[in-house]
Amino acid sequence: MDKCINDGQIPCRWVPDMGYGYGYPQFIYYSPLPYYIMEGFHLLGFSILDSVKIGFILSFVFSGLAMFLLGSSLWGDWGGLVSAVFYIYAPYRASDVYTRGAVGEFWALIFLPLIFWSIFEFVKSEKIKYLVFFSFSLAGLLITHNITSLIFIPISGLWIIFLLWQQKKKNLLVKIFLGGILGFCLAGFFILPLIFEKRFAHTETMIMGYFNYLAHFVSLRQLFTITHWGFGSSELGSYDDLSFYIGIFHWLFSFIAMVIISLKYKSIKMSKVIIFLFLIFLTGAFMAHQRSVIVWDRLPFLSYLQFPWRFLTLVIFATSVISGSVISFVKGIKIKFFLLFLIIGGVIFLNVFYFRPKEWYDISDTQKFSGESWEKQLTISIFDYLPIFAKMPPATKAPDQPTIIKGDVRITSYNKGSDWQKGEINVASQEAEIRLPLFYFPGFKVYVDGREVLIDYNNYLGLITFTV
Repeated sequence: MDKCINDGQIPCRWVPDMGYGYGYPQFIYYSPLPYYIMEGFHLLGFSILDSVKIGFILSFVFSGLAMFLLGSSLWGDWGGLVSAVFYIYAPYRASDVYTRGAVGEFWALIFLPLIFWSIFEFVKSEKIKYLVFFSFSLAGLLITHNITSLIFIPISGLWIIFLLWQQKKKNLLVKIFLGGILGFCLAGFFILPLIFEKRFAHTETMIMGYFNYLAHFVSLRQLFTITHWGFGSSELGSYDDLSFYIGIFHWLFSFIAMVIISLKYKSIKMSKVIIFLFLIFLTGAFMAHQRSVIVWDRLPFLSYLQFPWRFLTLVIFATSVISGSVISFVKGIKIKFFLLFLIIGGVIFLNVFYFRPKEWYDISDTQKFSGESWEKQLTISIFDYLPIFAKMPPATKAPDQPTIIKGDVRITSYNKGSDWQKGEINVASQEAEIRLPLFYFPGFKVYVDGREVLIDYNNYLGLITFTV
């Protein structure tokens, strides 16, 4: 991303170093917003590693504030505070940061409460500013993590229908629909290429082998009782060295809220909202469990989610919101304050252990992006986003200069940018064939002496080849 910005390739599409140096169309498919934000801090003078850390810290802060907005709108400020703390200290969030390093999914958690909050406030007040906020929040989610978008947008649609039915304001549906369209338009620079250029990359490898969803369902014990914490990976069966624990306070207080409203349904104003959120919680848990395999098999697009436990984003979202409602049932300021202290202290005490790194590395940007470490970065996930014109990923690093296939050629200079390569080539023979260290992808053009020439990419790696 840093090379794109410095090179003026905005929005960033093509990254030059991935694919062992042959370049990948990574940000056509990989949601870019968190990386633009982290790049902003790098441009301010922070190292790349520190900019990434700042990004994670800010996503903690902003997601907590976003959940406070939603919780306080539903349950009041005290309930909003409880919901925010539960949201921040959900064990799955620790897995996202310290085990998986899932930047996009972690940042996406900011927008889930904002979408629900803006819809709720618009239906309640009918003020256009909340509709605009909904549009920007939806766009933010779409360009932050497309997988979370796939999970959460249908839930947002149900939230809209539920609120319009509850508030008897069906006339607002068209306005909300237009707000949603605006959100998609704001994210169009990313969403449209993602949809229409999917056929130009080997995305089928993202759902094969290890990434097949059948290997990654979780058990009820993993969700509700197993507190094991590991820094490993998700594996077939229920012995993963990775935690999928919902958190005892999260599921317990959700059930407590349901018990309370079942006893006092008519006297609790937000009972239907709690029931709706509880159904989201159950849906998320069900979709992560192996019993939902019949749904996964019937809906092929779900395979691109790869890991059924990604539905834990719904679980931690819903349980966090519901948990904030419990304190709103309590009367009396002293009892409410004591309960607030007990709940917040309890959830932090039980879950703070998870929020720690496996180990610390004393490493600089220079060390990270050189030597063996850099070689690993060039080849990591090498099949992801490989252009369809290459039969297989490269086995060796891309050369610094073009390869001479035939002819008498002398290369006097050659330079590479983020999405361009140029140089001076002297051809002494009648004709020469030259192959660039660059994957072909639709949109690339080759110019010789200012004139566009034909490109041939019919070779094993699908590299740009042309005749001079």
